Amino acid sequence: MAPSDIERTTLRPKSGKLPPSGRFRLLIIGDQEHRTLRLPPVGEVSLGRSESADVQIADPLMSRVHASVIVKLGDGLFVRDHGSSNGTVVRGERIEARVEIPIALGDTIEVGSTVVIVQPELSRAEGVGGSTATEPEPELVDPGQGPLDDAMARVQKLARRIARSQINVLLLGETGVGKEVMARTIHHLSPRAEGPFVGINCAAVSDSLFESELFGYEKGAFTGATQPKPGLLETAHRGTVFLDEVGEMPLSTQAKLLRVLETRQVMRVGGLRPRDVDVRFVAATNQNLEHDVHSGRFREDLYYRLNGISLVIPPLRERSTELPRLAQRFIDEATREAGLPDPPRLSQEAHGWMARYEWPGNIRELKNAVNRAVILASEGIIQPEHLQPETYQPRTGRGSGRAPVPPPLPSPSLEATAPDEDAPPLDLDSDDAQERQRIIDALAACGGNQTRAAKMLGIARRTLTSRLDKLSIPRPRKGR
Repeated sequence: MAPSDIERTTLRPKSGKLPPSGRFRLLIIGDQEHRTLRLPPVGEVSLGRSESADVQIADPLMSRVHASVIVKLGDGLFVRDHGSSNGTVVRGERIEARVEIPIALGDTIEVGSTVVIVQPELSRAEGVGGSTATEPEPELVDPGQGPLDDAMARVQKLARRIARSQINVLLLGETGVGKEVMARTIHHLSPRAEGPFVGINCAAVSDSLFESELFGYEKGAFTGATQPKPGLLETAHRGTVFLDEVGEMPLSTQAKLLRVLETRQVMRVGGLRPRDVDVRFVAATNQNLEHDVHSGRFREDLYYRLNGISLVIPPLRERSTELPRLAQRFIDEATREAGLPDPPRLSQEAHGWMARYEWPGNIRELKNAVNRAVILASEGIIQPEHLQPETYQPRTGRGSGRAPVPPPLPSPSLEATAPDEDAPPLDLDSDDAQERQRIIDALAACGGNQTRAAKMLGIARRTLTSRLDKLSIPRPRKGR
């Protein structure tokens, strides 16, 4: 496995331990079927196209007995390929035949043209679509209208499959890789496409407003509630709810959201009767939620509910063939928005610089760089110095992957000015005294600006404020 693959999979859960119910179920998504079946508490279940397999799947690309899913008491989940003709793919890589490979809940297992996912058996089953699907597969829209890298093409293929079911999806990846675009793609390819798509950034809403935004409120529920207001969940009825940065959701709200997932009903703040809601959840994070579960920052039962299947979206540095078309698309858009008569063209030197730069901010950074370059390219040609960011501060948050190594350019006016840019991300499990000093230093370097300090430390602002309270660090006041 290449180093980039190792980094990209660190966001995935690392164990297949038993869910609260103590049981697992198998979700099978094929060209013409979506079905689930319950796995035994301990034992091995074989998959194949013949009657000799425990689970028979009508897939001509599968071998007679293709692979097995194994449940071991106390050890978790494993998969083993039986020497099949077309192999078994786990997390995007073909596994060695006749070797037991550990898997985690939400991991994708590709056998032939069929996708198999192990899920927890929860107290109340969630619909996954039991009817067969014989209609032709819809086309996935490539945002760059260009060739896809193998890793991204695989993610798109899986998204097409899972979109047709009702399974909840957890999108993993660095900031700016296009998680919301993927969430919208899944919605538009799903049977809920005619319904609303409603999103909320869990890191951008204060704790005090979170529940009223999500669940709504009744008249008189609190000061200023002069009229009843439906929450985002009600607004998304028969559609899709996108929970961005879901790891930043307050614990108190997590408990109430879990109740919604279990009962399919929502209670407004100040309300007396629940209201039925039919929504599908797509959540996204750049954090390791399993780590947050172990540390008590995220509810384990909610994690199981949201992680029906996890998709890791590769960073832009691993999708180099998409760069030219993405850049051209953003150039055309920026030209129209700026009211310019003709779009500037990328020089060969600019193409080379883009290919060498690692894009720590991913697609979002590429778009911002192109927007700036369109304005700066006064002679109609975009040169490397028009694209180069003003500072080279690496993205160092949880799940951020490798620090970028930008190619040097002879431009003294664009020197790096970010303080302590080579410092590692803040380790929330480190010694309190060391962590306290890191936070104090960051606040001092940023003039007390908590948003900038959090970015420097590689954590969310909400996380920073909670650490200020925990470590008894006085919060900076405005004007000081």
